Amino acid sequence: MTHLIPEEELIQRIMDGDKQLFSVLVDRYKNKVYGILRGMGASHPDAQDLAQDTFIRIYRYMPTRREGSSFSAWVYTIAVNIMRDHMRKRKPMMTADQEIESVSEDTPEKQLLHKEMKREIHRHLEQLPETYRLVLLLKYTNELTYEEIATITDMSDAQVRNALYRGKKMLRKQMERKGGLSTYEAHFK
Repeated sequence: MTHLIPEEELIQRIMDGDKQLFSVLVDRYKNKVYGILRGMGASHPDAQDLAQDTFIRIYRYMPTRREGSSFSAWVYTIAVNIMRDHMRKRKPMMTADQEIESVSEDTPEKQLLHKEMKREIHRHLEQLPETYRLVLLLKYTNELTYEEIATITDMSDAQVRNALYRGKKMLRKQMERKGGLSTYEAHFK
């Protein structure tokens, strides 16, 4: 039943000493944090390690988080910063053939088509500049608001909107050239 605890109450209980509840928080965010890290170019093992580092940092700095601010934006900011630190130390070596995990209750055929669509989009996303790739991932994978994305990326709302527009436009052009436009349109409507 701990998965039903509202997020702010959960955070408060963790900070009040109920450290076992941190695993509930990890369960809520682990897939999205992993997804952002993979989307930014981390390999599967690196994304796992960086996600673990993200949660260690969240645990350590939770008491210093500004109360009332978006917890999810704070989590993603930490993940993005950890990934940027990692990229400074070493260039990512992700290939489009690496598995993109998806949990779905559709038929096996639909799951396969969805997985292929994600791979195709990911191949094209890899070719975008980091800023465009990041805002597209945060908006469409994690469904964050413009304000939350602005906080994570240190951009203004207008810059986020501009990056989303330009990123989608660039992605669309790439997919038109490669003949995968229907995949793009199905995902970014």
